[in-house]
Amino acid sequence: MSDPAAQRRESLTYAAAGVDIDGAEAAVDAIRELVDSTTGVPGAIGSIGGFGGLFELPAGYRNPILVSSTDGVGTKMAVAVATGRFDTVGIDLVAMCVDDLVCCGAKPLFFLDYQLVGRIDPDQVRAVMVGIAEGCRQAGVAIVGGEMAEHPGLLAPGEIDVAGFAVGIVERDSLIDGPARTKPGDVLVGLASPGLRSNGYSLARAALLDRAARSLDEPAWEGAGDHSLADELLRPSVIYAPTILDVLASGVEVHALAHITGGGLPGNLPRVLSGDVDAIVERSSWPTPRIFAEIQEAGGVSDEEMARVFNLGLGMVLVVAQDHAQQVADLIGAAGVESYVVGRLIPGSGRVSLI
Repeated sequence: MSDPAAQRRESLTYAAAGVDIDGAEAAVDAIRELVDSTTGVPGAIGSIGGFGGLFELPAGYRNPILVSSTDGVGTKMAVAVATGRFDTVGIDLVAMCVDDLVCCGAKPLFFLDYQLVGRIDPDQVRAVMVGIAEGCRQAGVAIVGGEMAEHPGLLAPGEIDVAGFAVGIVERDSLIDGPARTKPGDVLVGLASPGLRSNGYSLARAALLDRAARSLDEPAWEGAGDHSLADELLRPSVIYAPTILDVLASGVEVHALAHITGGGLPGNLPRVLSGDVDAIVERSSWPTPRIFAEIQEAGGVSDEEMARVFNLGLGMVLVVAQDHAQQVADLIGAAGVESYVVGRLIPGSGRVSLI
């Protein structure tokens, strides 16, 4: 029988309470070279370890505006936890942030991450950081800092969530203000998203894993071969920012940019439209990746619900002057991204119609 008095006399430590300081230090050491792999970006100063991330504003701007964004990966992380595969969700994290910035015309500059875990596991932290570093290299941004927080009692060992923070820069006279620029006759050019990116996973998981009782290890669909459902649900997001910046640098007339995330086309396109236009989106104008049909069938999800939850295969939409549409499509193709003319703007009141 234990002695309560002896228990009271025993010295309690942070580790006994569930927080491992030594493990956190080991995790930082495990990711240091991954962070350093992104700091060749002009303006990045130093490495991780200080109390603040440092970045020098680029020279050559006359009247610069800083643009900031923050986001997470949602319940896509639940798939990563279920499979123990964490090396791509960091790409999604970067994509969600930098592709918001570029919708203002901003060039992403630097990135910070926040990892919340139930128990520090240096291997898990490093795996997440592999994806974050890869995403930052793709986007051309520097990792200037971050935080790992161990929250025993709030999350179980092995559970993790992440958030990202990005800052970009744009000249004031180059700022893209869709509501002030879009007009009837403009054309919608959609950039292909081969998968779900990082939105709608609560519905996808409820349909595929709960209602249809499918296994993450089985083929994603009939005929998918070795491509498992886990492979498909963990497919990393395309990072569009470099492609969009190439388009903007060409001088073509881009009136607005919409990042198609939670809310789908009906929820995101109106954010960049003037109040006197409607967007007509033609559903047959681009191919819808197979995963969306799998979700819809498994969950008996209506067309309307699918459209307002998922991107349906378009991760970004540009609103461009009609006579520049082909040039924009050519520039996007030259960057290795598929695109489609998916609709047009007509006189209206700021609504989106999928036909």
